Amino acid sequence: MKNLVSFLLLVHVSHHASGVEVYQVYEGDESVLLPCQVPVNVSSSSTAVVWDRDEFKIPTVHMRVQSGDDILNDQNHRYTNRTSMKADALQTGDLSLTLRNPTVSDGGTYTCIVRKYGQDQSKTHVQLKVKERPPTWLWALFVVLAILALLAVSGIIMCYRYKWIKRPADSQVLLVEISDGEKKSVLLPFKTTEDLPQDATVEWRLTDPKHMQVHVYDSGKNQPDKQDEVYQGRTEMNEEPLRDKDLSLKLKEPRVTDTGVYTCTVSSKDGSLLLQKVVSLTVRESQMETVEVTEWNKSVLLPFKTKDDLSQDATVEWRRSDSKHRKVHMFQSSQHLSGEQDEIYRGRTEMNKEALRIGDLSLTLKDLRLTDSGVYTCTVYKKDGAILKQKVVVLSVRVYELQTVEVTRGVKRVMLPFKTTADLPEDVRVEWRRTDLEDVKVLMHENHQKKHEEQHQDYQGRTEMKEELLRTGDLSLTLNFPRLTDSGVYTCTVYRKDGAILKQKVVILTIRDYQVEIVEVTKGKKSVLLPFKTTPGLPDDVTVEWRRADTKVTVHTYQDGQNLLEEQGQDYRGRTEMNEEPLRTGDLSLTLKDLQKNHSGFYMCTVSQGEDILRQKGVTLTFRGKHGASFTEQFQGFRKKKKSMTDGPSSTVIHESIPLTTKEAS
Repeated sequence: MKNLVSFLLLVHVSHHASGVEVYQVYEGDESVLLPCQVPVNVSSSSTAVVWDRDEFKIPTVHMRVQSGDDILNDQNHRYTNRTSMKADALQTGDLSLTLRNPTVSDGGTYTCIVRKYGQDQSKTHVQLKVKERPPTWLWALFVVLAILALLAVSGIIMCYRYKWIKRPADSQVLLVEISDGEKKSVLLPFKTTEDLPQDATVEWRLTDPKHMQVHVYDSGKNQPDKQDEVYQGRTEMNEEPLRDKDLSLKLKEPRVTDTGVYTCTVSSKDGSLLLQKVVSLTVRESQMETVEVTEWNKSVLLPFKTKDDLSQDATVEWRRSDSKHRKVHMFQSSQHLSGEQDEIYRGRTEMNKEALRIGDLSLTLKDLRLTDSGVYTCTVYKKDGAILKQKVVVLSVRVYELQTVEVTRGVKRVMLPFKTTADLPEDVRVEWRRTDLEDVKVLMHENHQKKHEEQHQDYQGRTEMKEELLRTGDLSLTLNFPRLTDSGVYTCTVYRKDGAILKQKVVILTIRDYQVEIVEVTKGKKSVLLPFKTTPGLPDDVTVEWRRADTKVTVHTYQDGQNLLEEQGQDYRGRTEMNEEPLRTGDLSLTLKDLQKNHSGFYMCTVSQGEDILRQKGVTLTFRGKHGASFTEQFQGFRKKKKSMTDGPSSTVIHESIPLTTKEAS
């Protein structure tokens, strides 16, 4: 019998209500397990799992990242040294939380949140009820009651035969959670199988945090004059709830202030209790907005406007909810409380002084940094700490640093440049990706090593990054044996350990086929331009060399910011000229002066960096008489002749493999 009593005292009750697990334990138990299971692919790809209690200003109960449970700096102090998770939680998907030595104050709703780079991937709600353990003198009473219960079974059966309805109140707690503005109404459910007298009174009341009359059904009809003012016109029950055995209450236009514990009581005409049900309603505001700006913007507005009449003594609190719940801005009594602000935001935030009166709770964040990217939550509290309104703003601060690299097919390698500040943190992850294609990893560097096994197969064995790249800040990527299909958009992103973006650069790579242009000049012209325009901003250490490809004579060389005229061939000395600052402007064209007939031929311009060829172009220069056929005309005639040849049954087809463009110098 002693074991039976112990069982009666220590039983853990678990039931499922509206998608929320409810667990009941007694104060003094050694521990309780709050369950949370997600698919392995969700947990393994996440950056963190957080257990929260939203009703606290510091809501974090426990946080775990891929490296372990050691990030508990922002844990609510009441849970210090009392929580733990399995070491392989994120690898197995079992994110259950063990809470040791539960107390009555631990009772409430816990949320298991899986996040990836600050974005919520899944949420699981668990409600914990912790009751005081009955005193030991009740043990004997339980024994007696157990015996009496056995003796009274026959009496109970008789009571039900005669449909005696009176019994203890139903204390089941049902949690209903909605989002403010998401639904026009919410149903507080209460269905029964009991046969109730038609003259019974049904009364819905708000019993916590205040006592308010919500809805009364009496004498066969609703009694709106007995309602509290804030619920008038917002509640509705079935026309005949007692006959239909459906006592559910519909609450229209739910508000955050409707959050609380609702008790429905059914009583007979003489006032005795027949039935009772408790429904805990939580109205959470799920407003969310995404704001994206570039780093060079001087400021950004995190928007939050409301039409509700807010109390002037309310507190407005902006927090970074993805990063240690840092306080970004505190606003109370029409002034900013800078003393409670996190140091990294001091002097950088601003709100309208009339924010509560005009309903504009937006926050201006100045002097933007990449590390400002994250999830910001604005919460409006009443004087007693109850939440009035809430909004989430996801801020993305991007560095759209953009560079274009263009090379000719056939070069041995090409470098995608990215130089940044030196001494990056040792635990950052550097990732190069093809962002014009879906999910193509080019190369990743993490934990002092390159992770080739995660590369897309098209890039395996063809990529390199420099040693000690975190120390030097040179995150450039070398792509060996570039192909035409490698043309695309490449993004290099530097991630912090928690997934936040530190730095980012975009490089557009273009691999071109061999380019040839034909320039014709009429005899007697004094000069001609051999054109070559490419992307501006070439590296300062490249060499630009114009050569006669048919005679291998050097025509003009530009290196180290100057023209090297001593390397010119004899026929070209004093006859060539390039624009000033050709590397900066990208105009590598060559002007050839004092033209001679022997200057006609094939010219090749090569841009090289050491042994690597970055760009290349060919120009064919031809002369014609003032009244003679031009090269273009001759070439078109040749094509017509070729076409007529292909019309015959035994014709020979001549393939053109080099794209030609023709330009006449006038």
